[in-house]
Amino acid sequence: MSDSVVLGVDIGTTSTKVVAYDTAGRQLASHSVGYPLDEPHPGYAEQDSSIIFDAVVESVRTVAGELPGPPAGLSFSTAMHSLIGLNAEGAPLTPSVTWADSRSSAQAERLRAVPSGLALHRRTGTPVHPMAPLPKLVWFAEQEPRLFEKVAHWVGIKDYVLLRLCDALVTDHSVASATGLMDIHKLAWDPQALGIAGIVEEQLPQLVPTTTVLPGLTAAAATATGLPADIPVVVGAGDGPLANLGLGAVKPGVVACSIGTSGAMRVAVERPAVDPLGGVFCYALTEDRWVVGGAINNGGIVLQWAGDALAPELGEDSEEDLLALAERAPVGSGGLIMLPYLLSERAPHWSALPRGAYVGLTHGHRREHLVRAALEGVCQQLALVLASVRSAGNEVHEIRAGGGFARSPLWRQMLADALGMPVRFPAGPEGSSFGAALLGMQALGLIPSIEVAADLVEIEETVRPDPAAAATYAALLPLFSELYDALVPTFTSLRRLAPSLPPEPSPAPAPM
Repeated sequence: MSDSVVLGVDIGTTSTKVVAYDTAGRQLASHSVGYPLDEPHPGYAEQDSSIIFDAVVESVRTVAGELPGPPAGLSFSTAMHSLIGLNAEGAPLTPSVTWADSRSSAQAERLRAVPSGLALHRRTGTPVHPMAPLPKLVWFAEQEPRLFEKVAHWVGIKDYVLLRLCDALVTDHSVASATGLMDIHKLAWDPQALGIAGIVEEQLPQLVPTTTVLPGLTAAAATATGLPADIPVVVGAGDGPLANLGLGAVKPGVVACSIGTSGAMRVAVERPAVDPLGGVFCYALTEDRWVVGGAINNGGIVLQWAGDALAPELGEDSEEDLLALAERAPVGSGGLIMLPYLLSERAPHWSALPRGAYVGLTHGHRREHLVRAALEGVCQQLALVLASVRSAGNEVHEIRAGGGFARSPLWRQMLADALGMPVRFPAGPEGSSFGAALLGMQALGLIPSIEVAADLVEIEETVRPDPAAAATYAALLPLFSELYDALVPTFTSLRRLAPSLPPEPSPAPAPM
């Protein structure tokens, strides 16, 4: 049985999860290990790479130990946009700087302001935003020049894990397409981007297809994981494109929507392309399959904030009570709009400037209105991303959704209403780990193609929009969109004043 089993290793922002799947798509065993997201200074969001590596090893060892024999192979998914500086021996000189880190906001805004910024976005597929490694590298060059000079190699977290597991310094086209450093049309490191970053190609890993199979584990890694040294290791891809695969959204016109701590909408396409206005990203999945879409910083984290700030007496595990509170407010929250930019924002504006805001607050609004408006704001932001996906010339005829929010019937209905389309929810919640396993199965010849994902993913429920609610959200969406532009001068002034103001409150710990 184990000959047809692949372990999908999903290296996420707050935990690593390993799941064993067979070729019928059945989940046989799983294990996850959480770790902290460190925020030592405002704007910083970093992690200890060694802790993440240990989490990968523990999760792989635990799952492999529950199988009757060694699996056919391992295949990897990873949170995108991370950056780690290594010395010549492969030891980290920096923490793993995550997608949520915004310390390079000034560098990103400066790069975006020049005409070459949009050209860079179109060429690399990655918006010029502090989430991406390119502005992060500029920050290191400007703010930590001595450290910058010492770095022999710049890698992502999955690259680091594979280096320690397999002694191979490689990065896949999917992860590379989210760095801002690779030309997505040539599948090669972009000379202009490298020049802006102040690095040379030799400082980056070797570019390889996502289906590349590494020959096995080092002796130390084999001992640590309990797996044979010659087990095939599939390099894998980024968690966003793999979430599409895990939801069965691999054919053109089928959009995958996910809301975890953050959120995203992506549609699969057969050729890389970015819309003329630069409202979407374009990341690789395989050589002939890409995803176009947008990510938002503020998904489930908004619900967590609502609990901490508006209903702290409900306690830590208050999700159900908060959602019940929100359900007491009417659709549209009585004319109250929330811009949910608690962690700044990404798509479709790709700016680190915005902050959260409530607009339309009156004497009659109560906590339930504030909580519901926060959830509605997340769904409305995803509606803007969907509009950008369409503006990029993509037909959308089906939406599939997954992530932690999908446990809530209220959020399921709210999403369908805000998007104005039926939303299909697969039975299995493990999008990226399943996607990684499927990609590994194709690479190892266990399945003919990743196209089988569309048939393997069982749809548990289809939620159709309520016509009246959908009409309300459609009427509010232009106002929601206009508020961003209207408040940009205020956001700019707040950033300028920030150094002279008392420090902003420390954020609540990120959910595990």
